[in-house]
Amino acid sequence: MTFEQLDTYLLNKTGATFDYPFDMDVRVYRIAEKMFALIFEKHPLRVNLKCDPIYALELRSIYEGVSAGYHMNKKHWNTLMLEQTDVDDETIRELIDHSYELVYKRLPKKKREALE
Repeated sequence: MTFEQLDTYLLNKTGATFDYPFDMDVRVYRIAEKMFALIFEKHPLRVNLKCDPIYALELRSIYEGVSAGYHMNKKHWNTLMLEQTDVDDETIRELIDHSYELVYKRLPKKKREALE
């Protein structure tokens, strides 16, 4: 998956925005000010996604391209390598959806309603 494909998919999520709070190489995607994805734009291209802790461990054991979240809470975040990886595009999209849903469902009811 290319940066452009990843960016488009992330921004098509309801209420998704992005900013560069750390530096101009790390693009952070948010829903209602809560992070659900980070893209490291330098090569190799990689993305951090929030993940259920048990599922995160399972993914790391299945895919070489999935590791504990780089510079993140290792229990709740995974890093996916996007260049020369064994993680296919459909799985990447599913993991983005999973990350988004984890963050969305923890938003206060008022913020969720504002996104609908």
